[in-house]
Formats: sequence, C-alpha cells, structure tokens
Amino acid sequence: MAKIGLFFGSDTGKTRKVAKMIKKMFDDDTVAAPLNVNRITAEDLTTYEYLILGTPTLGDGLLPGLSAECENESWEEFLPKLEDADFTGKTVAIYGLGDQIGYAHEFLDAMLELYDFLIERGAKVVGAWPTDGYEFDHSEAIVDDKFVGLALDLDNQAKLTEERLKAWFELIAEDFGLSEALAA
Repeated sequence: MAKIGLFFGSDTGKTRKVAKMIKKMFDDDTVAAPLNVNRITAEDLTTYEYLILGTPTLGDGLLPGLSAECENESWEEFLPKLEDADFTGKTVAIYGLGDQIGYAHEFLDAMLELYDFLIERGAKVVGAWPTDGYEFDHSEAIVDDKFVGLALDLDNQAKLTEERLKAWFELIAEDFGLSEALAA
C-alpha cells in the first residue's frame, strides 16, 4: 500500500486534474492513485496515516456536493460518513481550487470546511500557504494570515500551478516523510 492517500472532490474535473498532477510527481509506493470521494468508503480514506485532500470552492463558498448543484455527490455527502472517525495521529495536507477574480469574495472558502472538520477530529493539518501572489477580496480559508492549504487558481493562474505544487511539497516534505522522494 502507498504511504500517502490522495483523495479529492470535484465538479468540473479541475481538482481531479491537479490530483493527477500530484500523482505523477511520485511513485506508487509513495502516493496512491487519486480517488474521488464519491467512489470510496470512509475506511478507504481513514486507512492512511498521511492524506492529501483536494476540493474546489463552489457556489457561495461551498464544498462540492448536490446542494452546490454538482451532478454527483462529493465532499458534502462524504464528510458525514467520517463524522465518527478519529484522525488523531494522521497528517493531512489540503489543496483547494478557486477563482480569485470571479469569486473574489469567497476565494477558497471550502478549504476551511475541510480543515475545521479534520482539526475537530484530531488531525495534524500541514501545508499552510502564503496569501502573497493572489488578488481577492475575502477568504474564509485564512488562518494565522495564511491559507489552510495550497491555494490554486486554474482559471486565472494556471501557469503557476506546477511551480506552486513543487514548492508546497517542499514545504510539507518533512511532515510527510517525503524528503528522499523529492530529492530523487
């Protein structure tokens, strides 16, 4: 089994695309194949000690799901399945997709919902990301002057995605035991 579980929720497929980019950066022993949360069980996710979770922000700052007018279930429907899960001892990194220009008043808000859910259940969340280089009006996903995870905007800053992913992995490498994998 791979060391790190990689899970995402998506509507348009952009979060899935980033998950695939992440997977390509590592071998099968390091990062598992990315899985959409609408196709897994709670046990599939909680089996891992290390997790990378991805989400877009939809509608009025919502997690993807049926109430956000997604075609399929997503994080909104999956999180209740984890309600009784204990994330103590698990290390989690979150990445989020948003549109800082079109939705400048709720940029990446859904990341905070994942973050709060995980923290309340004992997870150690790593990978806080600086707000420099973004132009937005407001984001709920900022704690201690940083985003709670990697902030990506494939609508307006797609060219920065690969560079940001590499820098983020350098940031979380020690917490995930990835130093050797990144050096290769």
